[in-house]
Amino acid sequence: MYLRKVDRPRAVTLPDGTTMTQADLPPENTVRWVASRKLAVVRGVLYGLLTQADARERYQLSEEEFSEWVRAVSLHGEEALKATALKIYRQP
Repeated sequence: MYLRKVDRPRAVTLPDGTTMTQADLPPENTVRWVASRKLAVVRGVLYGLLTQADARERYQLSEEEFSEWVRAVSLHGEEALKATALKIYRQP
């Protein structure tokens, strides 16, 4: 088996002790963004599995959209990423 050389880590350990790898990230062609997929991308960037620029390019995200995901998680946790909860957590 051939392993492609990459500059970033192949796996990172999260604060709760679990390991996150590239395989835990959503596929590049993801169209339906559920809270768990958004959270996986945010965690991947925050813990160094991929850079923010790589994530935005891979998933075709705008800077504003990704920043909003990070802000929602930091202020309210994973629940804020659910589409049905947007009106609860967003400021008018």
